Amino acid sequence: MTKTLVVREINSYYGHIHALKDVSIDLEKGEIVTIIGANGAGKSTLLKTISGLVRPRTGSVRFEGEELTELPPHEIVAKGVIQVPEGRRIFSQLTVMENLEMGAFLKKDSKSKKENLERVFELFPRLKERRRQVAGTLSGGEQQMLAIGRALMGEPKVLLLDEPSMGLAPVLVEGIFETIVRLNADGTTILLVEQNARMALEVAKRGYVLQTGTVVLMDSAENLAENEMVRKVYLGEE
Repeated sequence: MTKTLVVREINSYYGHIHALKDVSIDLEKGEIVTIIGANGAGKSTLLKTISGLVRPRTGSVRFEGEELTELPPHEIVAKGVIQVPEGRRIFSQLTVMENLEMGAFLKKDSKSKKENLERVFELFPRLKERRRQVAGTLSGGEQQMLAIGRALMGEPKVLLLDEPSMGLAPVLVEGIFETIVRLNADGTTILLVEQNARMALEVAKRGYVLQTGTVVLMDSAENLAENEMVRKVYLGEE
C-alpha cells in the first residue's frame, strides 16, 4: 500500500504546554485510521497540526511526499487534506447552500463544484431539502451533515474527522458512521478522531491510542478492540 500521509516525531505546544510528544502516525491510501484517547490526550491537536492550524516546533508532516508543516492552512486544504472540526463550526448565520459554497471557495471549476454538490446532496438528502435554511437553525445531526458536506465540496483526498458523533443521538451516530464507511468505499482516506472508541474501531482498519500527547499503542483495529487496556479504559468493559 502507498503511504499517503506520514507524520513523524511531531512536537506541538500551546505556550509552555507540551501537547504532542514525538507523535508518529501513517495513513495508507484508502484506509480508515482512528485515533482514540481520553479528553486532553492531544487528539484534536494532532488533527490541527496536520491541518496547519497548529505549528509543530519539531517534526514532519508529509502528504504524498510533500512537506506540509511550512504551508498555511488554505494551501493544505487545496492539496486535499481537509478537516471537519470538532463542534462542527458551521457558519450559523449563512444558509446551508452558502455554507457548502464556502467549502468550495478554492475550486475554480464550476463543473466540479456542481458535481461535488450533487454528491453531497446524494449523501445527505436532508441538506438538499434545507438548502435555503439558515444553518444555525438546523438540528445537531443536520449540522454535522453540513460540516461533512462542506468539507466534501473541497474534494478531500484525506478527510480529517474530529469527533463527528459528539452530542448526537445514537440513531444519528449510526447514520454518520454509515456515511464515513461509504465515503471510504468511494476512495476517500479518513483519519478519524472519535470518543466513541467502539464504533471507531468497528469501521477503522488500524488505530493509535494517544495518552497525554504520546502514542502508547498502535495496532489493527481488530487487535485494539481485543486489547485488555483498551477494553477497560476506552470501551468501558471490566
